[in-house]
Amino acid sequence: MNISYFLTLVAVLAIGGSITVAFAWYLIRNEVQKYFSLKSFEARKEERIHLLPLRLQAHERMIVFIERINPANLLVRLHQQGISAKELQAVILTEIRTEYQHNVTQQLYVSSANWNVLRKLKEDTIAMFNNAVAGLPADASGIDLSRKVLEHMASIAENPYDLSLELIQKDIHQLF
Repeated sequence: MNISYFLTLVAVLAIGGSITVAFAWYLIRNEVQKYFSLKSFEARKEERIHLLPLRLQAHERMIVFIERINPANLLVRLHQQGISAKELQAVILTEIRTEYQHNVTQQLYVSSANWNVLRKLKEDTIAMFNNAVAGLPADASGIDLSRKVLEHMASIAENPYDLSLELIQKDIHQLF
């Protein structure tokens, strides 16, 4: 047997094998891609199944937070007989900040837009109480502070706490 004949035979077989492999790949390529796409989809679906309860819980906690920092609820819950405006302000600000810190990790499971609304609502609530106290005389009572804040809330055309709750509810409805 001649060496050139042998090399030619090897080259022909290699080319034939390459063509066969390429043709087989061409035929099954779509099936392989579908298989990996399905695996990826199943993994994402499994991830969403595990995340859904956490996201719902985060939305629930955001709703509770909004309800707890709503001035009408804060004033009823924290007001004490004979407390001064400055003392009530300090108690309220501590409560708002504590509630916020308790819920800060929930931002992992809600949209950044919703979290920004929640953070702005917290800051606006703190500013509202600070501004109300600044407009009162030094010897004002907690009742004076409550009255001033509730009058301010009544003068607002659209309640920001209700608007925030609606935004969260819309976000929850998008989950389903």
